[in-house]
Amino acid sequence: MKRSGSADLPLHGGRVPPWLAERMERLGTAIVESILYHYGPAEFLSRLSDPFWFQALGSVMGMDWHSSGITTSVMSALKRGLNVRSHELGLFVCGGRGRQSRNTPAELLAISDRIGLDGASLVRASRLTARVDNNAIADGFQIYLHSFVLTSSGDWAVVQQGLNDASGLARRYHWHSANVRDFTCEPHTAIAGIHEGVILNMVDRRAKPAQNAVLTIAADTPEKTLREVQRLIMPRSHAVRASDVNLKRLGAVLAVSHDRQLRDFASLLLLENVGPRTLQTLALVAEVVHGAPSRFSDPARFSFALGGKDRHPFPVPLKTYDESLAVLRRSLNAAKLGRTDKIDGFKRLDTLVRRVEQQYRPEADFERVVEYERAISPALGGRSVFDRRKAKRAKPKGQLSLFS
Repeated sequence: MKRSGSADLPLHGGRVPPWLAERMERLGTAIVESILYHYGPAEFLSRLSDPFWFQALGSVMGMDWHSSGITTSVMSALKRGLNVRSHELGLFVCGGRGRQSRNTPAELLAISDRIGLDGASLVRASRLTARVDNNAIADGFQIYLHSFVLTSSGDWAVVQQGLNDASGLARRYHWHSANVRDFTCEPHTAIAGIHEGVILNMVDRRAKPAQNAVLTIAADTPEKTLREVQRLIMPRSHAVRASDVNLKRLGAVLAVSHDRQLRDFASLLLLENVGPRTLQTLALVAEVVHGAPSRFSDPARFSFALGGKDRHPFPVPLKTYDESLAVLRRSLNAAKLGRTDKIDGFKRLDTLVRRVEQQYRPEADFERVVEYERAISPALGGRSVFDRRKAKRAKPKGQLSLFS
């Protein structure tokens, strides 16, 4: 079994407001549909099992880039958006947080009966992923969220999250069915992160004697701990900082979006008459759909697509959100009718941004970019969870230089 990674996230309180949750559902569904169109369901599961890509997905959907709530909100949005079209897309999202997680076996059995899969085997996989992360890995985190994503062919991915009361962190775990071998022997791949010492890992390949001892004398605790696990730990700072972002990559996105000559070229590729701010969002969405794994080492960068609900790095621009959704949905609808020029334009846009990154090497001035986005926020219908009423729209007073 390949477990592809984990991520530690600071706990954030509050709920996702309805005005954002509804948009997250629509955008998340459109992004998944785009990946299915270009690469197929196996590739989507592979990406879902990458903790960095998952973080970028949540950021580009308008969630705070490093909060624990990104897991619940993204998986809830995908469950609402994908399950109503499961017969068409061949994807099913089961489980969720708390009581919903306990419904996972019943949901898997019902789906399996309907489409002819081995429901008992899927239920076993669901339970084992939770038991391994909750019980076999003694890292202090208790699972409270379990989402099981299934394809019509029987492949699956699991995204689940645990809570550590002592550290005040939530930890997200990712699983993928692509390389099933043995749940109890070497299920983990290397995880980049900060060294946190030695932990008890009962599914390490060297732990077989300890496993046998536990089977013989259930009350005994193995004397030796056997594997050091590195972890991706998100910083406790809520605000997006320049150190969290690859400024050259962000600069390339902004150059394509705000430079008139490049903007016209990109608009031609997209066959859409969209403004620079919407194009900036679409460029980051295109990277989530088409980008290689190495592109997601700084997921905070994707918060510059649609901001964050807590105003980090800036309020969610509802006008840009809705325009970007409309462009993506029109391209998907056209592709269903055999007109692929618009949906293929997103892939060319992603390629264009990389060319700008290589040839022009623009580096964004982080503070001025944030200042600019906050200045134009009222004109774009910027909202956050702190607003008591919808932000008034106003025209921005001039432009700021975005590059140093």
